[in-house]
Amino acid sequence: MRPNLYWLQCGGCGGDTMSMLNADSPNIVEAKESLGIDVLFHPSFSTITPAQHLELLDRLTGGTIPLDILCVEGSVILGPNGTGMFETFAGLAKKDLIAQLAARAGLVMAIGTCAAYGGVTRACAVEAVGLQFTAKEPGGLLGPGFTSRLGLPVINLPGCPVHPQVLIGTLSAFSAGKYLELNERNAPLEYYNMLVHQGCTRNEYHEYQIEETDFGQKGCLFFHMGCHGPLAHGPCNKFLWNNRSCKTRTGIPCFGCTEPDFPQSSPFFETPNIVGLPINLPDGVDRPHYLAYKGMAAAAAPERLKHRKPKV
Repeated sequence: MRPNLYWLQCGGCGGDTMSMLNADSPNIVEAKESLGIDVLFHPSFSTITPAQHLELLDRLTGGTIPLDILCVEGSVILGPNGTGMFETFAGLAKKDLIAQLAARAGLVMAIGTCAAYGGVTRACAVEAVGLQFTAKEPGGLLGPGFTSRLGLPVINLPGCPVHPQVLIGTLSAFSAGKYLELNERNAPLEYYNMLVHQGCTRNEYHEYQIEETDFGQKGCLFFHMGCHGPLAHGPCNKFLWNNRSCKTRTGIPCFGCTEPDFPQSSPFFETPNIVGLPINLPDGVDRPHYLAYKGMAAAAAPERLKHRKPKV
């Protein structure tokens, strides 16, 4: 029997759906057929009437139609005052609809950072949370102890938006019965065990502390320009967008959009520091070693890196 999927869009934009439309190897039509998934509903693609949609939801929440995969895009809105009535569907708070569907689902997937951790919507006064996390804190809507019908926590696929290859690859693995190993925030290690820094074309500049203070050149953007590449975990330099680029390759600092505390409270294009030393050091590096290593590296920097030319 083919697994079925229901996609619910909640607080935030439809960026993850737009990302999915950019999938090309395979595209979403090819992926649907190769995975053998029946899409019961997607807000952008489905053509059923509102009455048919309500009937479908009644059967899903009532258990007369089994729900194999529940995908939630966007954060869960709890406001005002925990009622969830800032965002409703057919008179029901969406938070309550999510809870009913999640209780029936074999697999629950948080698509994008908003669904996983609250994301951009968490910065608004709407009491936004993720499905099983609120920023770094376990809990969210469903609580830290939630497991799906198959005994799995919510599978988080953070990103603003998530890369289509991550979404299709995760669906492919679980559809084949392969339970991907997860990190401490329930994101698949297959895609979130590497730093954005790994694979960045500016790595050599970073190693020799050749840093930029403005846009338009080829040096590293971490020390002054607020780049999260050495801090954020994600496949952005493994799976390029449109198979050709990413933020750092076009000279834009990584925003750290896969991290649970995104968006940050400090300015995006500045690196918080104390007496010129970044407060947040590269993942896995302690402060004494960073100070010793970077001082020597800057002194040993090759002339070809020091006298770099602007990007054209």
